[in-house]
Amino acid sequence: MTKRIFRSIALVVLSVVLASMTLVSGVLYSYFSHVQRQHLQTEVLLAAQGISTAGEGFLLNLDAQSYRITWISPDGTVLYDTESDAASMSNHFQREEIQEALATGFGESTRYSETLLERQFYTARLLADGSVVRVSCAQSAVLHLLLGMAAPMVIIILLTLFLSLWLAKRVSAMTVEPLNHLDLEDPLSNKNFDELSPLLHRIATQQRQLRAQEETLLRRQEEFEAITASMSEGLVLLDPRGIILSINGAARRILSAGEESVGHDLVTLHRSLSLQQLLSAALEGRHSEHLVQLGGRDYQMDASPVLYEGSVSGAVLLIIDVTDKLGAEQMRREFTANVSHELRSPLHAISGSAELLCSGLVRREDLEQFHRQIYTESQRMIHLVEDIIHLSRLDEGGQGMEQREVDLFTLAREVLTSLEETARRSGVTLQLTGENALLHGVPQLLSAIISNLCDNAVKYNRPGGHVAVDVTPAPDHVTLTVTDDGIGIPPEHQPRVFERFYRVDKSRSKAVGGTGLGLSIVKHAAMIHGAKPTLSSTPGEGTCISLSFPTDPKKED
Repeated sequence: MTKRIFRSIALVVLSVVLASMTLVSGVLYSYFSHVQRQHLQTEVLLAAQGISTAGEGFLLNLDAQSYRITWISPDGTVLYDTESDAASMSNHFQREEIQEALATGFGESTRYSETLLERQFYTARLLADGSVVRVSCAQSAVLHLLLGMAAPMVIIILLTLFLSLWLAKRVSAMTVEPLNHLDLEDPLSNKNFDELSPLLHRIATQQRQLRAQEETLLRRQEEFEAITASMSEGLVLLDPRGIILSINGAARRILSAGEESVGHDLVTLHRSLSLQQLLSAALEGRHSEHLVQLGGRDYQMDASPVLYEGSVSGAVLLIIDVTDKLGAEQMRREFTANVSHELRSPLHAISGSAELLCSGLVRREDLEQFHRQIYTESQRMIHLVEDIIHLSRLDEGGQGMEQREVDLFTLAREVLTSLEETARRSGVTLQLTGENALLHGVPQLLSAIISNLCDNAVKYNRPGGHVAVDVTPAPDHVTLTVTDDGIGIPPEHQPRVFERFYRVDKSRSKAVGGTGLGLSIVKHAAMIHGAKPTLSSTPGEGTCISLSFPTDPKKED
């Protein structure tokens, strides 16, 4: 801006100087022409008086260096000329100044010589005898006048130019200096130039609007970050080139991206063909989704284009962890298949026995056996359906079940009392140790935990075996331990024994009437009480399952 002001001022000053010099030259030229005409009038008057008094002798004795004097007869014949031979000169009767002098007594004319670049002034006066005396002089053209004044004009122009440049520099610096020190944070505090007042008021208004917009944007950004930070799903915003504009913590964790990932290409942070195809489709304006595995977990990635005025201005990538969902679906499929399989066997047995009874092919002495088989299989189905219903309620978190203070030791004693007859038939000894221990829980579920553990310990034991139940209280938890010296569980089966319908020895389980859901019920009921079963078993030596219940599950939450 300083240079522009400097150039503008310098150009204006230079233009003014040149225009002034041109104007002065024109004025001087006109002034000199007028003065020269007056001198010619005076000279022609003196020449006329001299010729009238002394005749041609006046002209012979006259030294006229600056002027040319010509004496002309009334018929136009040149009688005398100070610069040329009169006899050789042409007749001047038709000359303008001669005609005017003969007519009025005084005449003037001007003629321009393009060859000599000069202008001739002629002045003529009528004498008493009818003759005419003419005086003329040459005036140089404007160019000659300017050339004559060249030296002083150059000096004046140089001085003027130097002064104008110096003044232009000073004025431009003085003009720009206050602008360079404007306080744009508080525009209205600047009072250097009244001319800037409208601009400063507009800047102040725009600053207020910008601050308001900035506060709104910051608030919205904070709200957006707060919402996305609390999301368990990954969320990534991308520009049309696939550059990350925003990424929440869940997405950084899933994609193993760092805090500095904003501003980078998503594909360079996580090279995956599926991810590239998703982004390409979204940036082309199509919604796409794909199931990928990252870090041993399953994620559903949904990519959608962001459209603005009909064109794609970016994309949104949503990453959802569906591992548990897929696992639950798989579990439901397996559960349905297992239930169908478990129900099919007793139904076939009951149907077959009933068909034989109806056909009359069964001997009388075998009727009791068929009746007992029908009863046994129907009881097996009843137990299976009850366990399934029980497990379904546990999947819902035990909703609707009343929780209260329960003495786990007393509950264990009641369960063992109910199993004494079964244990006696199997030749197994039951033992309870420990002391009274209160905890907050659902009595039915706690009873189911103890019952299933003890029932399994009796069923999968040997004649003469032992089952020991111990209840040990502590300040913040109660430990329940069920130990037997039965057949034990092989190491390769131990991680899966708490799965639904999983059996280590299927033939033995069916023989003892097991449904394969007992330990699964134990696991889910324990989870509702904030506990987790711990298994320790050695084949041929026995099994020990221990659970630690917090006395107040709410504190664990």
